[in-house]
Amino acid sequence: MIKVLGVNASPRKYGNTAKLLYVSLFAAEKYGAQTEIIHLYDYKIEPCQACLADEQLACRPPCIKGDEAWEVLKKFRDSDAVIISTPVYWYGVPGHLKNLIDKLTVFENMIFIDGRSWLEGKLAAFIALAAEAGAIETISYLMLVFNSYGYHIPPWALAYYHGTDDVLSHKEPVMDALNIGKIIVQAAKMLKVEEKWYDPSLYDEVGKKSIEYALKKAKENEIDAEKRRQMFINKMLSENPNNYR
Repeated sequence: MIKVLGVNASPRKYGNTAKLLYVSLFAAEKYGAQTEIIHLYDYKIEPCQACLADEQLACRPPCIKGDEAWEVLKKFRDSDAVIISTPVYWYGVPGHLKNLIDKLTVFENMIFIDGRSWLEGKLAAFIALAAEAGAIETISYLMLVFNSYGYHIPPWALAYYHGTDDVLSHKEPVMDALNIGKIIVQAAKMLKVEEKWYDPSLYDEVGKKSIEYALKKAKENEIDAEKRRQMFINKMLSENPNNYR
């Protein structure tokens, strides 16, 4: 059973952000997934305390105590895929979602503790709703961050809409949201294997040799570029000597 977590990052459980997420989760269930939705503003999530900056190994589950972030983080850990649906606040994500994003580092940072991000191999898709502009910028940011956690981003893993009227009255964003639910379940089924992706030990194993190889190839191409540049200059001088005095 594929477990899909839907995250509504809007304080409004009835607005466009929530509506498109409901559509995606409906499709995910249709394609056989077990779904769960959380409304992020139901949880108290304090800003990250930057433990990582003082001691890298201090950043680990269950993160700092005193708020309800761990209740949400566990749901990310236990799901196969996540669909983030967010409003756009000044061309980016709202602060509450940003707090959660920062705290998800406790799973990514496990690379330096037990050798693997606890989010590696999971799937992610994104929905963004904006009154005027910024949805694509917001999705681009989320894709970059979640891929850096270790999430796979399948094709067409996005839906967005600009406007303040009812998003469900527009075919294209609804169609995109439906396909998010379908695609993320399909991809999760394909990738539900115990496979390690990011390997920090590679640097120790072949890091030195890879650097030597890169320097060698760069030098070869630098020499080749210089030869071609000199040939061009010589050609220009021979054809137009008066122009290069």
